[in-house]
Amino acid sequence: MDKDTSFLQNHTLVLGGRLYETDPPLIMGILNVTPDSFYDGGKYVSEEDIAGRVEQLASEGADILDVGAFSTRPGAEPVPEEEEWRRLEQALRIIRDLQPQLPVSVDTFRASVARKAVEGYAVEMINDISGGDMDPEMFRTVADLRVAYVMMHMQGTPQTMQDNPEYDHVVRDILYIFSKKIALLNELGVTTLVLDPGFGFGKTLEHNYQLLKGLKAFRATGLPLLVGVSRKSMIWRLLGTSAEEALEGTTVVQTLALLEGVDILRVHDVRAAREAVKIIDYWKNTL
Repeated sequence: MDKDTSFLQNHTLVLGGRLYETDPPLIMGILNVTPDSFYDGGKYVSEEDIAGRVEQLASEGADILDVGAFSTRPGAEPVPEEEEWRRLEQALRIIRDLQPQLPVSVDTFRASVARKAVEGYAVEMINDISGGDMDPEMFRTVADLRVAYVMMHMQGTPQTMQDNPEYDHVVRDILYIFSKKIALLNELGVTTLVLDPGFGFGKTLEHNYQLLKGLKAFRATGLPLLVGVSRKSMIWRLLGTSAEEALEGTTVVQTLALLEGVDILRVHDVRAAREAVKIIDYWKNTL
């Protein structure tokens, strides 16, 4: 059977001057150094716990470590920049000591924090939940730093995003927003850009599943696609369970995303995601 050639997809990613293939897809392991994240808040605060989590993510096969120090769950309280950086710096120091070969992504919407992370710890990627909307300096900063940039879509802010999200057509609306921002970033010279449609960020349950069914449309951009659905409420609310009980549901949704051509999975549970990637890759390439 001929492979799908209806879209031209870039299956490479440059991180810190190194070229990474995204076929099979990469696994981005989550390290939240926050006291209030929706699933694992408070678990990784001490140096010992952070170190243990870093080693776990690495041993289970994470390709990238994504570190966040500002909870963006719905209704989360804002964190001062100084506190966000204090948490991040502790984690970045530990990661560079224990796993210096692993690429690191910093989950922040603040350009100043992004600059400190790149200049101080050679961070390879910035993961911005607001897609540049919460800090007008972010686009110019990532262009200046020549660092990979994950541009996520969010309607509103973490404090307001779930109040009453509305779209004419969620996939088309997000693609339109992305197209304008991609043009701006291209003009600024950003060379490594990844798109994240932002599951759970200003979307209803129905919006999230419409987005999941429409993921292939984002391949038309030719840019790598990141999906983060790990243990989110779109899974456990539908199943009537909880984030703690959502591993199996997460694996199902991640598998659907893999079938739609996602390049990076952002996950809490690296081993389960790695197994899904391996099975789907074998299935796709078996005659």
